[in-house]
Amino acid sequence: MQTTRDGNVGPAGIARLFDPARLSQARRISKMSKTDLHRKVGVSAAAIGQYERGEVRPRAETVAALAAALGVPPGFFALGRPRVQVDIAEASFRRLRSTTVTQQQQATAYVEQAWELSCYLEESVEFPKLDLPAWAHADSLDVPDPASAARAMRQHWMLGAAPIQHLIYQLEQHGILTVFFSMREDSALDEKSRIDAFSTIALPRPMIVLTPDKANDVLRHRFSAAHELGHIVLHHGRQGTDSQLERQADMFAAEFLTPRDVIRDQLPRRINFNRYEELSQLWGVSINSLIFRSRELELISESTARRAYITLNGIARRPMPVHDYPGERPELLKSALELLDEAGVPLTQVAEDLQMTTRHIRRLADIDDPQPKLTLVKDHPDTRK
Repeated sequence: MQTTRDGNVGPAGIARLFDPARLSQARRISKMSKTDLHRKVGVSAAAIGQYERGEVRPRAETVAALAAALGVPPGFFALGRPRVQVDIAEASFRRLRSTTVTQQQQATAYVEQAWELSCYLEESVEFPKLDLPAWAHADSLDVPDPASAARAMRQHWMLGAAPIQHLIYQLEQHGILTVFFSMREDSALDEKSRIDAFSTIALPRPMIVLTPDKANDVLRHRFSAAHELGHIVLHHGRQGTDSQLERQADMFAAEFLTPRDVIRDQLPRRINFNRYEELSQLWGVSINSLIFRSRELELISESTARRAYITLNGIARRPMPVHDYPGERPELLKSALELLDEAGVPLTQVAEDLQMTTRHIRRLADIDDPQPKLTLVKDHPDTRK
């Protein structure tokens, strides 16, 4: 088999080892249609379909063109690395009407690659074991109602009834993989069409995907994470309409973040925004959520809640960026990569092993791109001479 000087399989070898599903995955994560790709590569759209179905193998020069068009190393297309496929139906997308199938396919491809990175890391780094109650597993039929399930989760994780200080940390420490998925680079999308948080249990380890650029506010971010935890523990059977499942996940999140037996005595009996602000900071939930909770617990009337929402919408409030709050940003993949680096396996080696770019590995693990370093050179030659 043809190899390069560093021992990697060359283009001809990659063509012989071509994995059709890798092309589909790379195309989905790049949000390219077959027509888009054929225009960049110079083969027909029909040929792209044949490559993805495994009916025809691309030539070595076509493999190189596909890699350049999709922004991956040519070796990305070779067989031999663990791979998983997540269908759109296996992810708990919210607001499906405001997101396209292409966006959903991009997001599931991202999940597949985040899983692949975690699978690679778990070969060398011990991750926390998945810690869910028996009723929260896929083979259980005895699932509590949302509020009872939230209280049971708090008890199972020994959280008591106090505010949860670091929610994302808790999720990761109990074996739920949490990742960020940013669509910020896609300038064609407006805020309403961006994907909100979603989750999937289609993998050996449940995964929650959070999108901080949709609304970069730690309070909304925390509620979204608790909402997705609700989907994971409640809806492995996925019975009911999408709207019913969403309401149940909201009920779970509200009870999980603000247990009614405690919050009921703390909420005001009439609208008091100063008090709501204090409780918002204490419990890590939005004032909007607290007003809804007041209405849900029948502490205020529907008309009073409606007026409160109107007033609140007229108050300018600055969002609190997620990255400013330790414990609310995924750390598991990032920490595992740091441990590997300390053991002599740098990020560049991980990227080479997975046949991904280092930039993409950083994106999957929520590692900030290193800033370029400038060096002043003494006695710079005068190029004008």
